[in-house]
Amino acid sequence: MNQTPISQDLIQLAHELADISGQTIRGYYRHEFSIVSKDDDSPVTIADREAERVMRERIRAARPNDGIIGEEHGEENIDAEWVWVLDPIDGTKSFTVGRPLFVTLIGLLHFGKPVLGVINQPIVNDRWIGGVGVPTTLNGRPVHGSDINEVSAARIGTTGPEHLQTCAQVFAELVKACRYPVYGGDGYLYGQVAAGWLDVVVEEGLKLHDFAALAPVVIGAGGAMTDWQGEPLRLGSAGRVLAAANADLHAQVLPALRSLPV
Repeated sequence: MNQTPISQDLIQLAHELADISGQTIRGYYRHEFSIVSKDDDSPVTIADREAERVMRERIRAARPNDGIIGEEHGEENIDAEWVWVLDPIDGTKSFTVGRPLFVTLIGLLHFGKPVLGVINQPIVNDRWIGGVGVPTTLNGRPVHGSDINEVSAARIGTTGPEHLQTCAQVFAELVKACRYPVYGGDGYLYGQVAAGWLDVVVEEGLKLHDFAALAPVVIGAGGAMTDWQGEPLRLGSAGRVLAAANADLHAQVLPALRSLPV
């Protein structure tokens, strides 16, 4: 990442977006609501749409020249210097079954590069924030990735093996070699890496709204998060990601993923 300074005003706005989206989501959690399947068969609820709507309104009021990319309500002013990337409920399936493993993801791009991220779990009140010049905190306390630097000692996670199409065999080998695997959690997995509770996450098929908030949080905690070629994640990245608690562990896992067909 470059060293673009993140102002306190931007950090404060990111917290406000987490606050207002969380308030909206809590009003629907474990209540009855309809579940609609989108074109890609992923579920969406009124909570997803309303949480994104209130965040967009707050951004427009506070910073009308900024762009916004949201999972549910599309793009606006995406050529702006600063662009907010919103995923109101990452892990909608968990949300619909009353399981508090979903998160709200709030990312900020500067000229297309993720520089600030928030991972917010509004039910258990876990909030990670971190980025360029902003060391990652969890609920206001500094956190750091683990110092585990051997795959054999690593705890490795992914949302679900069924989502790993091109790296299924590589991931299976990692599972055999690692301490133990963990499945489920979507964006929450990356907060666990930042907090030192998990060591590696491998996923593919992610979209910008899935990873824009995650990379700054992981990197701000001393971790490493790139695509499978080892390139920094940014607007236009393919969505094949590797997150690790530290650079040494990342370097151990990367070669097997880098060898896969692009």
